[in-house]
Amino acid sequence: MYDSSNLGTRLRNLRLENELTQEELANRSELTKGYISQLENNLASPSISTLEDILEVLGSSLSEFFANDESQEKVVYQKDEFFEKEDEELKHKIEWLVPNSLKYEMEPILITLKPGGKSDFDEPHPGEEFGYVLDGEITLKLGNKHYKVKKGESFYYPASKSHQIENNTNKVALVIWISTPPMF
Repeated sequence: MYDSSNLGTRLRNLRLENELTQEELANRSELTKGYISQLENNLASPSISTLEDILEVLGSSLSEFFANDESQEKVVYQKDEFFEKEDEELKHKIEWLVPNSLKYEMEPILITLKPGGKSDFDEPHPGEEFGYVLDGEITLKLGNKHYKVKKGESFYYPASKSHQIENNTNKVALVIWISTPPMF
């Protein structure tokens, strides 16, 4: 069920997203600025016809406007929503920071490398990869070259060469790693 007490707030937010003043919205909707203000402050209720006119100006529709908030795109994710997988042989743990990231253009992970740990070996593929070392130090193997990447440093490369990261130290390393398109 839709909570009509926030109709005004939702209208105001939609107007601001469209970078319109109350007066501009009123003029385009053939209404008064005072009436728009009353609507946004929940002091008046528009007819369905009037609301349709306002939403048309704001690039929306009744069905989009009244869509259940749960159907809206999720933006913030909590730790308990992360999917994680541990690989004892490679001595790493991967946490997918965005559930269902395969449907997106990027796939961010947090990879924890134990001492002597390494990521899976990736063959060349289309896309790009970026990483930021949160803690420790890793070695990035990119084709035949090796690069040391320390805490506070980042790496970025087209994924057109084979690649892997490893932890050749005696401390745990934490890396935020983002792949586009999703690969992990």
